[in-house]
Amino acid sequence: MLMRTDPFREFDRLTQQVFGTQARPAGMPMDAYRSGDEFVIHFDLPGVVPETVDLDIERNVLTVHAERRSPAPKDAELIAAERPAGKFSRQLFLGDTLDSERIDASYEAGVLTLRIPVAEQAKPRKIQISGGDSSAQQLTR
Repeated sequence: MLMRTDPFREFDRLTQQVFGTQARPAGMPMDAYRSGDEFVIHFDLPGVVPETVDLDIERNVLTVHAERRSPAPKDAELIAAERPAGKFSRQLFLGDTLDSERIDASYEAGVLTLRIPVAEQAKPRKIQISGGDSSAQQLTR
């Protein structure tokens, strides 16, 4: 199971409702889904240089850090600056059913994709029943 957290999301939503503005940009929107025996997560990181992306996992918390730098030179006069720049981070809490030792990460066309396999002990399996003849197997209560 995959859980996400953003402690300021509710505060931002309330601020946006009261003042009619976005309190802070959503720097790292994501999609997550299960496909077969793995969870797939896509983070939108347009304009981020892959070398500035950092993934850390401690216990069952996966942290994604990224930095988007402004393409304008420091001495340039900005006419409009609507694209968010700076450092961004996002944390995901990974359930015990995921194999955090075998996470696969790739970055293409501004999208960071993580593939996290389901742990072997969490996969459904058949249990073989052994025993003698059917008359010997009795249920006791």
